[in-house]
Amino acid sequence: MAIFFNKLFSNKLALIGFVIVSLLFLVAVFASFLAPHDPYLQNLNEAYSLANSKHFLGQDSLGRDILSRIIYGSRISLKVGVFSVLIASAVGIFIGAISGYYGGWVDEILMRITDVMLAFPGILLAIAVVAILGTGINNVIIALTVVGWKNYARLTRGQFLSEKQKDYVTAAKSIGLSDFRIIFRHVLPNTLAPVLVAITLGMAGMITAEAGLSFLGLGAEVGEPSWGAMLTESRRYILLYPRLTFFPGIAIMLTVLGFNFLGDGLQEILDPKKRKR
Repeated sequence: MAIFFNKLFSNKLALIGFVIVSLLFLVAVFASFLAPHDPYLQNLNEAYSLANSKHFLGQDSLGRDILSRIIYGSRISLKVGVFSVLIASAVGIFIGAISGYYGGWVDEILMRITDVMLAFPGILLAIAVVAILGTGINNVIIALTVVGWKNYARLTRGQFLSEKQKDYVTAAKSIGLSDFRIIFRHVLPNTLAPVLVAITLGMAGMITAEAGLSFLGLGAEVGEPSWGAMLTESRRYILLYPRLTFFPGIAIMLTVLGFNFLGDGLQEILDPKKRKR
């Protein structure tokens, strides 16, 4: 573990990404302490107020504190990003592992299902699922899980096809170990490096997708401090009050940038072919 963190901190991109992501998690966990105001509290008499000593980023069209809503919005973004990626990756890894290990008709069936899912544009499929289930963060997580698992299945299958040919798998079979143990105790740990990179990069994609769905009115409930919802609420005022869209947009950009930097850094650390000599 110490070696891993030494490599992580020696990689500038990974370090920047790690710092951004760590700060984001801290802000989300301690949002109730960091937010200067109630993110739902409205004060129409102070709508569109500029930044001042009480409201550091000003107030929105309903007089709500923008900084507080951005801080609480980090909870929604991380909830969607973490849960949707964890569930999607777990489903995808399981399907990819079974498909790659057994091959034959099992592989054909599972991969044809995966191909069918890959044929659908991701955002349109997510919109369709949310339209059926209804708006709300939990339904967004379900929709993004339905969209996201297939990429992890393909990646894991490819890793298993290569790994199962190695001598230690043959040795494990020869001593009578069960397929379940071979797959999840021996082969899977040796295939997780590229999957972990994909999971990290997938966080950025899921957070962007949630913001997009919320922007379309299919994500967070009305009034929830979602960054995407903040953008759609303020888009009609973008020429008069551009700061209303600027600050949530910056929050989304920094979050996605942090996960992308961390993912790129992990790829360089975990992939021997990309390590700097």
